[in-house]
Amino acid sequence: MNDTDTTLPEKRRILVTSALPYANGPIHLGHLVEYIQTDIWVRFQKLRGNQCIYVCADDAHGTPIMLKARQEGITPEQLIEQIGREHRADFADFLIGFDNYYTTHSEENRYFAELIYQRLKEGGHIVRRTITQAYDPEAGMFLPDRFIKGECPRCGAPDQYGDSCEVCGATYAPTELKNAVSTISGAKPVERETEHYFFKLSDFGGMLREWVNQKERLQPEIRNKLKEWFEAGLQDWDISRDAPYWGFEIPDAPGKYFYVWLDAPVGYMASFKNYCDRHDCSFDRFWSREAESDTELYHFIGKDIAYFHTLFWPAMLEGAGFRKPTAVWCHGFLTIDGQKMSKSRNTFIRARSYLKHLDPEYLRYYFAAKLGSGVDDIDLNLQDFMARVNSDLVGKLVNIASRCAGFIGKHFDHRLAERLPDPELYTAFVRSGEEIASLYEKREYGHAMREIMALADVANQYIDEQKPWVLIKESGREKEVQAICTQGINLFRILITYLKPVVPRLAERAEQFLAGGQTDWTAVEKPLLSHRVAPFKPLLTRVEERAIDALLQEAREESTAATPPAPQAEPIAETISIGDFARLDLRIARIVEAETVEGADKLLRLTLDLGGETRNVFAGIKSAYAPEQLRGRLTVMVANLAPRKMRFGISEGMVLAAGPGGKDLFLLSPDEGAQPGMRVK
Repeated sequence: MNDTDTTLPEKRRILVTSALPYANGPIHLGHLVEYIQTDIWVRFQKLRGNQCIYVCADDAHGTPIMLKARQEGITPEQLIEQIGREHRADFADFLIGFDNYYTTHSEENRYFAELIYQRLKEGGHIVRRTITQAYDPEAGMFLPDRFIKGECPRCGAPDQYGDSCEVCGATYAPTELKNAVSTISGAKPVERETEHYFFKLSDFGGMLREWVNQKERLQPEIRNKLKEWFEAGLQDWDISRDAPYWGFEIPDAPGKYFYVWLDAPVGYMASFKNYCDRHDCSFDRFWSREAESDTELYHFIGKDIAYFHTLFWPAMLEGAGFRKPTAVWCHGFLTIDGQKMSKSRNTFIRARSYLKHLDPEYLRYYFAAKLGSGVDDIDLNLQDFMARVNSDLVGKLVNIASRCAGFIGKHFDHRLAERLPDPELYTAFVRSGEEIASLYEKREYGHAMREIMALADVANQYIDEQKPWVLIKESGREKEVQAICTQGINLFRILITYLKPVVPRLAERAEQFLAGGQTDWTAVEKPLLSHRVAPFKPLLTRVEERAIDALLQEAREESTAATPPAPQAEPIAETISIGDFARLDLRIARIVEAETVEGADKLLRLTLDLGGETRNVFAGIKSAYAPEQLRGRLTVMVANLAPRKMRFGISEGMVLAAGPGGKDLFLLSPDEGAQPGMRVK
């Protein structure tokens, strides 16, 4: 925009949410990918003058919270209040600027959960059905699959969950487990019938297909995944749980409670309603069905919960007469130095641990430099983190201000010149703002950071070429030096404005130095001239390797304290002959495709290249690997295992892995040079 513009764009009204963190544990760096990504986008919108409201809440219901509170000898209310305080402190210290942070254990959330349920029921979208579930007679409660363990009915592996085996990949009903026990009491589960309430998702199939295919509603990767779910058929969704359960009781069903995933997204509405009650804001303006035409609603979430947010949630809203999201934007996971976050690998870093050793804006900038609009995972490489922050923020950006401010303070009483020596360069920086704004809007933060740092290189090059440290020694050239340094400080002001959504605290310190020189998108259209700046103080210090070492040491100590003693190694099996071993046909295989399996918590579907043929194998390794980590990798498989019919298809072999299970599962890989189809001897 320039001085000749006669029209101003209409300001947008935007409501933004992030997924709700679960109220039974601390915030870690993996969580922060989402909240930093969202916060940057919200700050950018506000910087552009749009009305943008950012709300979130703790997800405070469910069986795990009930059991953890019981274990700690406190009430669920006390637990979620304690965790809530910790979450708020962590977010605040990472400069996440929520306009309202709330909890799903609130009267607002109860009201909207019941309202949506009643409207769905009146519309004929709720049905009751009798099902059979595992029941713990000692604990007196029905057991979710994750609270049942036993021996796999297929391969005999011990300590497997009640729905699938992490060793052989088999899926089964909890009743098929051998020597099954409840993880709560250790009792043997029994089967009991119970009546549950189901949401008829299939009633909204046509609407959902149309909704997901509207332009820019979802990312292409998520839209393609939804096609698979549509092709498999939309299933009724169990929205009830039996007492005892920590949550909201269903109004017309004593002893039945809303499943946590029903009232969790309703938390977006409840938090916003709480905000509206304390501010001059209309709830209906953003959530009524008519609101879709002139207000925007965006959800930032992890790709692992896309199913709930792109199918169940819009269907619930449609059935209850509310507006649907403008878009749902998913992000990938975080790895640290190329590894999944894991306590056993010392790569599980809590937000609070990071804050003890490092500036939060280092991480905000590094994540921004890595993030794009897709759903790819990002890696926090700690050496690259140190090098990039020191090079970009300190060596390039802050360096512009520090090297110019010294001359302005020492020789010109902190006063800027009356003119710029190169106004065209300044204008070029201002014009770049629209391209950078477009990148922020599209969540292409990494591209935006590259553009900003390219401008920083130009600014530093300008100062290097002008050499004010040489000119100041020459008599009569003082005014020239003042003008050169005024140019540099004004270029710095533009750059810090463009970075303000990412490093807001650094921008505040820069504004203090600029002494009233505003840093917003329109203010920087005019340079600061004949303006007195404040004495310069260091704006940002370098990342020190010793701080990273201290952080990793703390992560190791926390992991050691939190990890129970390693179980004794499994006893060696009975001796076999070489002939017995020869019956196994072990082959090198390349994983050409890996994808999640709808309805399976632990399975990945692998397409394996054996050299002359491909095989389809289901492997229970989802808890240890994301599909993106596996594609193109070599592994070892049992090639002559009889095909096994599973609920999700035919499994034509087995890949080999070591470890006790869960996240601590390690896929076997051959040495360099091995090729698909080679036999392991």
